[in-house]
Formats: sequence, structure tokens, C-alpha cells
Amino acid sequence: MDVQVIFFGSIIDITLVDSVLLNNCTDLDSIVNDLIERYPSLANKKYFIAVNQKMVHENIKLKMGDTVALMPPFSGG
Repeated sequence: MDVQVIFFGSIIDITLVDSVLLNNCTDLDSIVNDLIERYPSLANKKYFIAVNQKMVHENIKLKMGDTVALMPPFSGG
């Protein structure tokens, strides 16, 4: 199963790309583990996660075609 992961802001400074396509990831925890394995600096970085443009705070099951976004903390004004 392919899932697109897109990165924003300072996360791109770590990954050096704005997106990756991951396969064999069935849930959010597997995505995070795969990304930390690829980009070890993510383990020490604070970020928010959204799936299909909705913020999530727990592990959820993913389905084919889902888009996961990693975003650094932000503030509004």
C-alpha cells in the first residue's frame, strides 16, 4: 500500500525533499518509524501530523491513497 508523505517548513531541512512515497505502511506509527529510520534527526524534532488534511494525535490505520503531512510547530497571529 502506497502512502504519500509531505513535509513542510523546517522538516524539509532534515529530509532535503518535500515529499516521499512509502509503501507497506499500514498505520501512522509505521510511517513515523520508517521516517525516523530514514531521517534520524526527526526523532528529536517536534512536529504535528495530519492525515488527509486533518490533524491527528494518535496512531490510526491508513488506506491506499492517504496523504500524511509532517508540519513543524506554528503560531498564528
